[in-house]
Amino acid sequence: MAMALEEASAAASAGEVPVGAVVIRAGRVIASAGNRREALRDPTAHAEIAALQEAARVLGQWRLAGCTVVVTLEPCPMCAGALLGARVDRLVFGAADPVAGACGSLYNLLADPRLNHEVEVVGGVRGAESSALLKEFFGSRRVGPGGDGPAGDRR
Repeated sequence: MAMALEEASAAASAGEVPVGAVVIRAGRVIASAGNRREALRDPTAHAEIAALQEAARVLGQWRLAGCTVVVTLEPCPMCAGALLGARVDRLVFGAADPVAGACGSLYNLLADPRLNHEVEVVGGVRGAESSALLKEFFGSRRVGPGGDGPAGDRR
């Protein structure tokens, strides 16, 4: 999680929402990334997606069986779907996301027995640190009393 938090901090420094992700296989980090939506002008450029893409390149295959994804914020439905599609074994996340979390908070896609794959989920790992990064980032961007400036988008 320390590496994911570093990626999140780097993303914040680049003006991105501070979310970082790391992919681990056999005890070795094979990929890491932070959010890149602003830099790439791509709505799908979440940290988890970028890390999964890099892991697939490193391994030379799309199936990421045997991998653990560590991310600072509970994945959204898009990212949870990508974790399922990649066939990762395990997800470890920091802060829960009651607004868009799809791994236990709002939905629980990774444990839905109707789908063809399930992912073990461990939440709350260094969650206070992950939450603090997000609160600091959004707090510095609030514009008016309603906070409806550029911080209106959580991811």
